[in-house]
Amino acid sequence: MVTEKNIAKFSEQCKNIFAQIERDVIGQKEIVEGTIIAMIAGGNVLLEGVPGVGKTRLVRSLGRVFSLPFSRIQFTPDLMPADVTGTNIVVKDDKGNSSFQFQPGPIFSNIILADEINRATPKTQSALLEAMQEHTVTVMGVSRKLNEPFFVLATQNPIEQDGTYPLPEAQMDRFMFKLIVKNPSLDELMNIVSLTQKTMAEVAEAACNGEDLLEMRATANQIPVADEVLRYAMTLCSATHPDSECASQAAKKYVRLGASPRAGQAIISAAKVKALLNGRFNVSYNDINSIAYPVLRHRMKMNFEAIAGRVTPDMVIKMILDEMATLFRLEPTARTLDLSENTEQPMSAEPIMANADGVENVDANNEVKEKKSKRRFSKK
Repeated sequence: MVTEKNIAKFSEQCKNIFAQIERDVIGQKEIVEGTIIAMIAGGNVLLEGVPGVGKTRLVRSLGRVFSLPFSRIQFTPDLMPADVTGTNIVVKDDKGNSSFQFQPGPIFSNIILADEINRATPKTQSALLEAMQEHTVTVMGVSRKLNEPFFVLATQNPIEQDGTYPLPEAQMDRFMFKLIVKNPSLDELMNIVSLTQKTMAEVAEAACNGEDLLEMRATANQIPVADEVLRYAMTLCSATHPDSECASQAAKKYVRLGASPRAGQAIISAAKVKALLNGRFNVSYNDINSIAYPVLRHRMKMNFEAIAGRVTPDMVIKMILDEMATLFRLEPTARTLDLSENTEQPMSAEPIMANADGVENVDANNEVKEKKSKRRFSKK
């Protein structure tokens, strides 16, 4: 059972973790927070951003802060699955007898950076599937357990799409979060350049170890979730399906395929950690809303109408949350966390706006009101 002593220890450890990471990573507080939440919750993270925004440096700092081994895998079109998982090699002993010996690949580490994962072929990408879900690697019929804690942080460039292979739905679903890494602001850019002029090496110190991380995960798992909050989270996941009993108007209009049950598991696990970070003993509706964007944005498949109208997944999630607020009689959702922001913006001149009841266009509503007022005036 969770006690006040466990909560106090959890808060102190998180405070030290964030303080040490800030010594190496300038800005990107929302990305750092989302990554730490996923690590504590036991999930994996997909980072999407242009090169040079500090994705690799963040992973190296995490390895230093958590005192865990770190491996980087640079995904290229010629990378083979054996280059990731490892393979059996022939070894001769002193007597000249030959035998097979397993040579572990870079996947046998605690923190894995899969850099530019969409540049490798689907066959190589699938080598991570078993490791991400089961935390085991099977080579030539022999399954080997990976060391705990195990965390995969994959990156991909949203701009260059030539020579890339989009991740399959099965692998996208195994990432707990998809975080959008933004370009630094002017002040942050000045601080980054000033810091790197002094030293390019990481200076963060260890704040905890792997055992402490597993203990923090066990503490978060014991945080209670009220039945009403759990129903709200599951209704939110079901509302992303256009053909479900809880289908939202936004999903019926813009979504082809909704989120899987893994999304519900991810929302609850991450919301528990989020509640502890905020110093609370229970999960709230705001925790669910703040986690919804990174959990759902890569699990929904948009239909043709959404693609043609430049409607992004984040826009649809905002519409669904507004409908949920009306259904559960909550206050309208406010997007206060930057980790839920998407850098993609609609290109149309008249963006689609959502009200509390659905996804009707505000400009169209105003035009209808003007026509009705003219009719009343003419009758008089």
